[in-house]
Amino acid sequence: MTYAVCDNTQRIRFEKPDLAEMTKNYTVVDLHFHSRHSDGSNSIEEIAHYARELNIGIAITDHNAVDGAVEIDAYKDVLSIPGIEVTSLEGAHIIVYFYDIKSLQQFYAHEVQPFMGNDIMSSTTLRMEEIITRARHYRSVVIFPHPSCAVYTGVCNTYFTEARRQELFKMVDGVEVINSGNLKKQNLKCALLGFNLDKAITGGSDGHLLGHMGKVVTYANCRPERRAFLDAVKKKRNKVIGKEVNLFRKMTANGFKLKSNFRNRTDLIEKNIKYGYTLIHTKSKALQENVRRNLNVKLGRRIKPKSFHYDY
Repeated sequence: MTYAVCDNTQRIRFEKPDLAEMTKNYTVVDLHFHSRHSDGSNSIEEIAHYARELNIGIAITDHNAVDGAVEIDAYKDVLSIPGIEVTSLEGAHIIVYFYDIKSLQQFYAHEVQPFMGNDIMSSTTLRMEEIITRARHYRSVVIFPHPSCAVYTGVCNTYFTEARRQELFKMVDGVEVINSGNLKKQNLKCALLGFNLDKAITGGSDGHLLGHMGKVVTYANCRPERRAFLDAVKKKRNKVIGKEVNLFRKMTANGFKLKSNFRNRTDLIEKNIKYGYTLIHTKSKALQENVRRNLNVKLGRRIKPKSFHYDY
């Protein structure tokens, strides 16, 4: 199996990666993985050992935490990309990757930790724009993970207006186009978004169990080091390959995440209620508008702008 990096029409591939073949010629990294330091099930020692077995790099992107990324940095025989997945005030997630571990630690200490919620899995008090602006004070790569997903954690949700979302897309380096924990139809939307934005693209397992690692990877024809790899991503010289994990593995991971999120249940319930209400309200408005348009077409009437009114 060959993986030609020069063909831009094949930058995103929905198929099982042949890691043994790919790692002969490319630097391969799972750019989205969680440890016990947030809601993952495995220790850093276990994660490092399995990454070494697969011969791939790994980014520990724990939720609002950096201890895991700092710990794996000590494993010098494993390529690790320092990262963190921050939860915005709106509930949507954003991943920031750093060129060195010290920058990650400083970002966390000064830009995240002072704004933490009641629990590590809670939303911070920072709006999405604030997180991105703060990340820009450091040498970093800023990515929207799972932009389209079934819940509010992706930026393509009804919390954000279309105009605001377009401005957010201008602020970041790119988006995650394949996430192994996502639904196939949502990943297809993410991939389409990645094509249309013409920005950096990444992929990762979003793994919470060792068995998820390497199901989706980002790879580039570059030296196996942080700077070279992140530069390749930023300059759109990388590719993404992988597919979703099966339903059983999704259920297993989700069950573990529910246990990890138990202390954060109040925040999660509130976010889900708000998201559900916004979604229903948006769909209701769209349905009403559609009915109104159809009636006007049938009656042969022209639709008046909503802002137009008569003063008597």
